[in-house]
Amino acid sequence: MLVTTSLFAALFLPEQAAAQVPNDDISRRRQLQPEASVTSSTTGCTVQWSCVDERLTGKCIEYNNDQWFEFTPAASGRYYVNIAGQQCRDVRGVQLVVLTGTPCQPATYRVLSCASLGSQDDVFVTLDSLRAGQPYLLNVDGYLHDNCQFTLTVSTQAHGMPLAPLPLANGPVANPVVTLRWQLPDSLASATQFRVVRREAGAFRADGRAVVAVRRSTYGAPATNYTWTDTLSAAGRYLYQVVAEQPNGSTPILVQQQWYAYSRLRQRTDATPDARQQALQQQQTWERQARQMRRQHPVR
Repeated sequence: MLVTTSLFAALFLPEQAAAQVPNDDISRRRQLQPEASVTSSTTGCTVQWSCVDERLTGKCIEYNNDQWFEFTPAASGRYYVNIAGQQCRDVRGVQLVVLTGTPCQPATYRVLSCASLGSQDDVFVTLDSLRAGQPYLLNVDGYLHDNCQFTLTVSTQAHGMPLAPLPLANGPVANPVVTLRWQLPDSLASATQFRVVRREAGAFRADGRAVVAVRRSTYGAPATNYTWTDTLSAAGRYLYQVVAEQPNGSTPILVQQQWYAYSRLRQRTDATPDARQQALQQQQTWERQARQMRRQHPVR
């Protein structure tokens, strides 16, 4: 029986080979226009090792399946790289490096930003003081070899959550009640509300949990201190983030973030290091199981 070339390719060639994007090669890097969104995928991409240098980014990034973009602003100023619509095989999402220099000459590179998302949330990275007419290279990679489809936009407006380094995780506790406390800084006196989001460590995305209005006196002065309480229904490790939102489309500002690990294992205040380690191992087991279930049953 004869099999056509296209059918043979569909049946027997690796899926990732067919999915590789042209800008996997830095010489074919994709040109980005301001405010124009492009969609791409890290699936099937490979690394041009002569064009990268992990010593420049330290522990921030480990290259696995990167691709290249270039952006040249027409006007100097602040820009935002908005990453949205991630659909990934794993929880991890993509990584982003923004740099200047001659393409594929790492000795000339200067890193402006390096970020590992660790989730599939819609986020933005702030780039200050970009120069008109200066080309900037953007490298997008799947975090720890995650295969991701994503949308990328360089804009003068920020969309999604501000991306910031994650705080250190605390040890697990037996109390399911979480109380967040934060302050409104003077620099954000015009803020109208706070948005509270929560993401379980093994989840793809964060969930909106509450909107807390900024309280004001009869003279219009904003209150400084705020609290909000959540009750967890399932054990796990959760990241809470509080974002201040301002009127007129101003950039949202992250004012508080913290991990909270809830364990149903009974704990005493004098728990031994072995008991605390056991609780932590149980938390990690739950997270691995959650990630495995999400890979086996992805949300479409």
